[in-house]
Amino acid sequence: MGLIQAIRGTRDILPGEIRYWQQVETVVRDVFANAAYQEIRTPIFEQTTLFERGIGEATDVVGKEMYTFHDRGDRSLTLRPEGTAGVVRSFIEHGLGTQGAVQRLWYCGPMFRYERPQAGRQRQFHQVGVEVLGSGSPRADAEAIAIATTILTRLGLQSLELNLNSIGAPGDRNQFRSALIEYLTPYKSELDPDSQNRLTRNPLRILDSKDPRTQEIVQAAPTLLDYLSPESRDRFDQVQTLLTALGISYTLNPRLVRGLDYYTHTVFEIQSADLGAQATVCAGGRYDGLVAELGGPETPAVGWAIGLERLVLLLEQLATQPPASVDFYIVSRGTTAEAQALVLAQTLRSQGFAVELDLSGSAFGKQFKRADRSGAIGCLVVGDTEAEHHTVQLKWLSTGEQTLYPQAELSTATEIRQKLAALKQQPSSDRPKNSP
Repeated sequence: MGLIQAIRGTRDILPGEIRYWQQVETVVRDVFANAAYQEIRTPIFEQTTLFERGIGEATDVVGKEMYTFHDRGDRSLTLRPEGTAGVVRSFIEHGLGTQGAVQRLWYCGPMFRYERPQAGRQRQFHQVGVEVLGSGSPRADAEAIAIATTILTRLGLQSLELNLNSIGAPGDRNQFRSALIEYLTPYKSELDPDSQNRLTRNPLRILDSKDPRTQEIVQAAPTLLDYLSPESRDRFDQVQTLLTALGISYTLNPRLVRGLDYYTHTVFEIQSADLGAQATVCAGGRYDGLVAELGGPETPAVGWAIGLERLVLLLEQLATQPPASVDFYIVSRGTTAEAQALVLAQTLRSQGFAVELDLSGSAFGKQFKRADRSGAIGCLVVGDTEAEHHTVQLKWLSTGEQTLYPQAELSTATEIRQKLAALKQQPSSDRPKNSP
């Protein structure tokens, strides 16, 4: 039999990369906790009708990209292509709206779309997202955008640009849709094939076309901002005023419409110049009609999602290496020493230290080299002499400083915790490698 490999469009996240993912998850949890957002976890697969009704049958996601199958009960099920519809279904099913307060929810997990795999986008990809349900205030829009901005800046991202637009209320959008069809119809034969198909089904998506000729044509097309009602325009003005008050710069992009049918009023994308053509790292907007569309009460809502694969790519490009994850690397040799080293490792772990125990049984020289490569702050050495006296040599790998400690006192020594804390503040690039 041939070698079994990962399916095209999926990938393994290996230990060398996972620290970036953990870094993102740590920042995300911290920011959400500070803003009183609560985590929700929904199933990976749902009834297909949820996405057909929620996302829109005329969208590319539903029409071309969903992983849909029939189970043994002949029910049509779909692996979730995005997170919002599932959260809204849960919000309705469990009566979260009856609790009175605005529901600030966040999620993190895998999504699935049958797309062409590329850097930062796989067929199984991961998103972290928020859904704020129960507030129609422009402040909710601004807060959601501010939370996303905080996460990205906390992670050290630069060269970010917020693109902002309003697609108005459904009535505004219907008027614009008619005007857009009227403008594009004479150019139908010059549009790319996908845009020709969208002309009557979903003309707003033509504005997102990457085809050069189609882009030329839409440059002179009507814009949504020209068709906003006074109420919609006033609302959008309030969002802009609030973003300015928060110190968040933005660019108005009248061609920004987003790819899902449920959006209303504010839509936005946060892009990075460091990602090339696939520049969007966060996207979202308001969707006031979705809860009712899925059978719930009229409920205003706003949300966004961040693609984690693209985010990790950016962190790798910026070389923002996460801090060292190992406090001590333990080397030992000899039957008694190796047994003591295992006990020592578990004792230190129980006291909150991060410890890697060398299990190779190889010569000290090879173990010392692995200690250097581990990224640990300190190296603990247990040989025959140390085992006989129940002691351990502690060597700080950045300074070469070495001290002998009784094994029983190592985990409680105050100076060790102080030294660890001080050395962790040093950038990893400033830590010289020494052979113990």
